[in-house]
Amino acid sequence: MSEDLRIEPLLAEHAEIERAMADPAVHADQGRARTLGRRYAELGRVVAAYRAWQEADGDLTAGRELAAADAAFAEELPALEATLAEAAEHLRRVLVPTDPDDARDVILEVKAGEGGEESALFAGDLLRMYVRYAERQGWTTQLITATESDLGGYKDVSVAIKTRGVPQDPADGVWAHLKYEGGVHRVQRVPVTESQGRIHTSAAGVLVLPEVDDPGEVEIDANDLRIDVYRSSGPGGQSVNTTDSAVRITHVPSGIVVSMQNEKSQLQNREQAMRVLRARLLAARQEEAAAAASEQRRSQVRTVDRSERIRTYNYPENRIADHRTGYKAYNLDQVLDGDLGPVITSAIEMDEAERLAAAARHG
Repeated sequence: MSEDLRIEPLLAEHAEIERAMADPAVHADQGRARTLGRRYAELGRVVAAYRAWQEADGDLTAGRELAAADAAFAEELPALEATLAEAAEHLRRVLVPTDPDDARDVILEVKAGEGGEESALFAGDLLRMYVRYAERQGWTTQLITATESDLGGYKDVSVAIKTRGVPQDPADGVWAHLKYEGGVHRVQRVPVTESQGRIHTSAAGVLVLPEVDDPGEVEIDANDLRIDVYRSSGPGGQSVNTTDSAVRITHVPSGIVVSMQNEKSQLQNREQAMRVLRARLLAARQEEAAAAASEQRRSQVRTVDRSERIRTYNYPENRIADHRTGYKAYNLDQVLDGDLGPVITSAIEMDEAERLAAAARHG
């Protein structure tokens, strides 16, 4: 078939990674092993689809030979032809370029926007939604940093969301599901601070970063860093620590600044800040690549415009609406309790349809 030339190098790479993963020395470096595992899982989909196509093609060839010798076998040919056509279509679909980061874990940040305390409370609601969704998926969550507001919400909060091990199918990865969540989330409801019962509109921003599990993947020159230490502070700005344990790291070439104060020691805060810095640098690199990439590699759902309003949460109508995919449902209470699956599926399906259409246009 026409895809053979595209498949051969992928089969060779799959075999090469399989040999590498059999080497105990590779597993001594967990970051490297996880990077290889992600690529192995991604290529595994292609290998499985290709083998299924080969088997179906062989079955049809054998069926035709039997039918030529005995007409009684001819009635089995339509079913064998249908199986081959289905296998060929599946192979074509898995060969369409996908996001190589789908199997990655993520760092998800939620920041309060316009709306003061109400926005901070909504940021807290979004955090709980994502944590409960992660629990439903069997993932683990770890709070990285949080700045609480006076009424118990969050001015900003970051959480790491991880799978347990490398997903066998990249489509089961955290990034594959949550990469569509970046943007402005708008809420319409009566704030707790509103005495007249009037509905207000406020918003919170969500940023999703693919986690860098192999530090060597994003090289950072120590000479490019400016590191400041200061005392941690809590709601209202009061100091909550008597030592300079909080850390602010500035990556001078990119201008990216990461502050961390939730850990008890300066060393722990520095390690967490570097973790977030690597993720932000990787995301910046990917955004540059996406901007220069062909139409085939761009997603019509996940944009790099963090100011885009992607979703509205309307409490009086119990309505959730995604403005990119057109998804709408009246079960907002369940969505906020972690039942986010159908909303995310609408984004995944729209993205897949666009990638398939782009692949078809480019032959």
